[in-house]
Amino acid sequence: MEKIPVAVLGATGTVGQKFIALLDGHPFFQVHEVVASSRSAGKSYKEACEWKQDSFIPTGIASLTVKGTEEDLESRICFSGLDASVAGEVEERYARAGKVVISNSKNHRMDPDVPLIIPEVNSDHFKITKKQPYSGAIITNSNCSTMFLAMALAPIYKNFGLEAVQVTTLQAISGAGYPGVPSMDILGNVIPYIGEEEEKMEREVVKILGSFDGERIVPADFAVSAQCNRVAVFDGHTETLSIKLKKKATPEEIREVLKSFRGIPQELSLPSAPSEPILVFDEPNRPQPARDVWKNRGMSTCVGRIRPCPVFDIKMVILGHNTVRGAAGAAILNGETYVKLGYLK
Repeated sequence: MEKIPVAVLGATGTVGQKFIALLDGHPFFQVHEVVASSRSAGKSYKEACEWKQDSFIPTGIASLTVKGTEEDLESRICFSGLDASVAGEVEERYARAGKVVISNSKNHRMDPDVPLIIPEVNSDHFKITKKQPYSGAIITNSNCSTMFLAMALAPIYKNFGLEAVQVTTLQAISGAGYPGVPSMDILGNVIPYIGEEEEKMEREVVKILGSFDGERIVPADFAVSAQCNRVAVFDGHTETLSIKLKKKATPEEIREVLKSFRGIPQELSLPSAPSEPILVFDEPNRPQPARDVWKNRGMSTCVGRIRPCPVFDIKMVILGHNTVRGAAGAAILNGETYVKLGYLK
């Protein structure tokens, strides 16, 4: 297929850089435009960007002239890593101009007519974009900590139902962006507060696992209680879960539905899709960020320590790469799914 020209919004930031790195050599998409704030506009990308990835700036991107967020774009799809302080208005303007905006930003996630997509879980929610007041569309992916929680819960909810979920997160410093958390705050320490994180998890999971009834997204019918902590790990959010089921199940049954879980991206063999969206570990001390976060190029959710819970029914540990599957990689997979399902006209 002829490559689709795309723009990266917020291209000089942490998520924007990850978009640039992950889109290098992509079989569907070609980075055609890079967009950032007025401070960067008019400069070459190399001049404007303090590159922090573990690879070189891709050939051809370094010399692109950065456009400002008020400029018109040629690209059909915009991948947005814009800061929340500006993302809402900018994304709406491009959607009104006919662009499909696939956003990692929080601003539109809970809008009633905006889908919050994990394509293995709820790709049917793309249909609600037809009800948006734009000639283009806005599509979002979840908060990074929500991503892995929703992925792990999806097959459990489908097979056994859920009544309640308690989750505690141990979130990597890269989730705070660059320069992130001051070293004297995080080294040798745990910070038991991340602004708005708990509320995002509690709201977003039930939207993702909800159903589209043709008119609206009906939230899933279970409660989520989240407690979020920042820890001195570079990449990888670890989460511990206790789950109350509607239909009782053994740890072995839970393990099997997680291991066998597949979705539309796997059926379509999409380029960013992991062959196993959920990796189940047998070792009693896994998953671990230092050893497992890059499994399947950082696109899988890792699950381990599935065992009975004496308060609820089942408890487990999950892990995911917060800047890949939890951010830019998730948005790119959303774009691939949107295109292959025929929504891009």
